[in-house]
Amino acid sequence: MVENQSSITKQAPHVYLFPKWANKVPLIVLFVLLFLGGGTIFVFWYWFSPRHLEVGYAPDQPIPFSHQLHVSELGIDCRYCHTNVERGPVASVPPVEVCMNCHTQIQKDKPNSVKLRESFEQNKPIEWVKVHDLPDYTYFDHSQHINAGVSCVSCHGRVDQMKKVHQVQPLSMGWCIECHRHPEQHIRPKEFVTRLDWKAKDQIAMGQDLIKAHKIRPREDCSTCHR
Repeated sequence: MVENQSSITKQAPHVYLFPKWANKVPLIVLFVLLFLGGGTIFVFWYWFSPRHLEVGYAPDQPIPFSHQLHVSELGIDCRYCHTNVERGPVASVPPVEVCMNCHTQIQKDKPNSVKLRESFEQNKPIEWVKVHDLPDYTYFDHSQHINAGVSCVSCHGRVDQMKKVHQVQPLSMGWCIECHRHPEQHIRPKEFVTRLDWKAKDQIAMGQDLIKAHKIRPREDCSTCHR
């Protein structure tokens, strides 16, 4: 018997290769990639920056030297040891002869003084470990900043209170540019440049007045620091 053509033909149900929830997989993958990418960028920008990698760096020195003792307690001026800071790009680390000016008479039999004397007699310089070490492609002139009225404390912090010198600022490009854009936050009268404990009553107003008086115009172009 022939089946009536008008009857409803039963069709087999559709077979799907993937469940419906699989439609959300591309969105999930995209979200994960954005999260991981953004997280990676944040980690490198924040945790791998000089502010976290270099601030606090305090290497051991071949002979311990306390700035707190020599500067705060004994009153030695920064320029007695860092003789070139007002005249050239490098502040200069004092040769052992400068140390011996005092230590031929003061605490001359102490172990560290003996090391100084041996270095002096053997004409062998002490291999101090550099704390503030800028990249080779960066040019920085101490004399330009000192003579403009930027104090040592702006970059190096209260070294006069340090028994062991450590880095307190990131010294990164962004940090330097911020200072060049707002120099009034750091400019002070030149006679107070090495007075690390000195503070103005109104730093911004005083800084702005000094900038106008001395026509200080910090540059921001690349060739200023990269020559």
